[in-house]
Amino acid sequence: MNSTNKLLDNLNKEQKEAVLNTEGPSLVAAGAGSGKTRVLTTRLAYIINEKKAWPNQILCVTFTNKAAKEMQDRVLKFINQKSSSVSWLGTFHSISVKFLRRHAEAIGLKSNFTILDTDDQKKLIKKICKAENIDAKKISPSFIIAFIDKWKNKGFLPAEVKIKKTDNLEKLILSVYKIYQNKIKDLNACDFGDLILYCVKLFEDHKDIREIYRKNFKYILVDEYQDTNFIQNKWLNLLVNDKENICCVGDDDQSIYSWRGAEIKNFLNFDKIYKNCKIFKLQQNYRSTKNILETASALIAHNSDRVGKKLWSSGQQGELIKLNCYQNGKEEAEGISDIIEHKLKKKYSLNNISILVRAIYQTREFEERFLKIGIGYRILGGIKFYERAEVKDAVSYLRIINQKFDDLALERIIGVPRRGIGESTINQLYSFGNKNKICLEDSILKMIESNKLKPKIKTSLSQLLNMINKWRKDSKTNKHYDLLKIVLDESGYSKMLKDKKDLENENRLENLKELLRAMQDYDNLQSFLEHVALATSADQEWEGEKVNLMTIHAAKGLEFDSVFLPGWEEGLFPHQKSLEENGDFALEEERRLAYVGITRAKKESFISFVMRRAYHGDWMDALPSRFINEIPEESVEKNQKIEKDIVEDFDFNQDQSFDSNEEYRSPGWARLKKKLIK
Repeated sequence: MNSTNKLLDNLNKEQKEAVLNTEGPSLVAAGAGSGKTRVLTTRLAYIINEKKAWPNQILCVTFTNKAAKEMQDRVLKFINQKSSSVSWLGTFHSISVKFLRRHAEAIGLKSNFTILDTDDQKKLIKKICKAENIDAKKISPSFIIAFIDKWKNKGFLPAEVKIKKTDNLEKLILSVYKIYQNKIKDLNACDFGDLILYCVKLFEDHKDIREIYRKNFKYILVDEYQDTNFIQNKWLNLLVNDKENICCVGDDDQSIYSWRGAEIKNFLNFDKIYKNCKIFKLQQNYRSTKNILETASALIAHNSDRVGKKLWSSGQQGELIKLNCYQNGKEEAEGISDIIEHKLKKKYSLNNISILVRAIYQTREFEERFLKIGIGYRILGGIKFYERAEVKDAVSYLRIINQKFDDLALERIIGVPRRGIGESTINQLYSFGNKNKICLEDSILKMIESNKLKPKIKTSLSQLLNMINKWRKDSKTNKHYDLLKIVLDESGYSKMLKDKKDLENENRLENLKELLRAMQDYDNLQSFLEHVALATSADQEWEGEKVNLMTIHAAKGLEFDSVFLPGWEEGLFPHQKSLEENGDFALEEERRLAYVGITRAKKESFISFVMRRAYHGDWMDALPSRFINEIPEESVEKNQKIEKDIVEDFDFNQDQSFDSNEEYRSPGWARLKKKLIK
């Protein structure tokens, strides 16, 4: 009994209830910073210490290997049986591997099957596409893999997929899926999607095997339940025994991964599936100030699809949320950097300051500003702007136009878009150039003239050189940023990104649009290229502290003393494309994302929006995000005469198109704008 008291000593009333009520189904709705991991770990240790089950009779599922290891370490500190580990504690995938190694034959595999990674999948899909005469330039392996993964997450093997007769693209992908699935079976292999799907098929088709595990697992515990997809939830439900001792912990208000297949309805419908379900709400926050929590709670209360909880803290009231308005994105980056440099550096380590953006291309203006004033920064979950592949490709085109001796730039653009020129040809060209002491461009020209290249290669390289010479002439009569538009169009680079069905290409196109906007800040091509060279060669590895730059998605689970949330404008946040594709469902997820952003802050939070932002290379008036209007007026300290009714003038319930200039010039916005200008 003493060990139990010690175990429960550091828990509040609600946390204790969630730990002690071990029998029957339970859902722990744990708000941000409310100690959900502590509850899950303590519940696990309590079950073992009270001898309700042996460690190997508990199934505990996490979403990452890191979380599994941390939980395993914590539990071992708490339990009396020091030599025992919880053998069924791990991710969905790692536990599925254990099931399948034991019962591989039941699903047509051998127990030493191989698990394919993404690169293995891509290589296999490429081979299949080649054999089936499918143009991999138009439909990429990544896109096909994404479709296959989506089907597997819905529980569909090839024979179970149903598609519309008119959807030729899905028909084509399904034909590849059939060949792919047969091929990996022949290889005695499976991919990550198979691991969970095969377990579900195993338990559905072999009830005797399923019964072994249902009897063994006296308790099931699940972390981050709001992030489960259809097949993961089915996997869990198949393993629950008649006593229904399943406890799922998570936060419906932090469900922000629907684009990965996560289904919030798993969380919201849990009590409908398990009728005797007990719901425990963890609402006491141990991370943030009262004001931050009140702001976040008021915002998320506008969502209708939620369990419903309100965070509170026994800590300090804390600073008001700072709401700032800037003229444009550049001024926003300058304003935020000034606050960091002149105010926050005195109070916090830079490591405890973060800028959280909705879209990754937003980081560029902050990176430029930090480079200029010498503040260290890191990009978490992403690549620095000028190091992104598509940006380097575009800059390489500009470099070779600027001067013909830039062999590295020319070598890079020969391969994008692909022109059927491989490494052996490049080596041949360099070898010729070294012998004759000439640059790569002249080497290509001489070898074309002397007919030393194969016809197809000769034609491709001739076309490229002709385009480069044309662009050099264009550079004398066009602005440098207009020149890049011409280059991206005529080279086929833009078409390559638009035509190639790849889920990452939308971000690549956005980054190129941001690059075009960045070029407008420089007088000519030479000065821009000098800037890029200095930006990429600058010593980014400052010793000591760095400001954290990342998307809000990447920040989930993290916390910082001070958080900046720039770009709170309609069309950017909430994101217009999300709203167009998924309507009210997407709006609620965008609001959950805003909630996640605000609750990353422990002490201070800054929200900002701009009056004008560049979209697709054009300047457009911007509207403040509807989320700003949902924040209580008493929680906010406004700057630049920002009044709460600036967003009340706009009717967000109307069907508005934020890609149209006319919409921005409505009378309501004209009145709104006057209030913002000093």
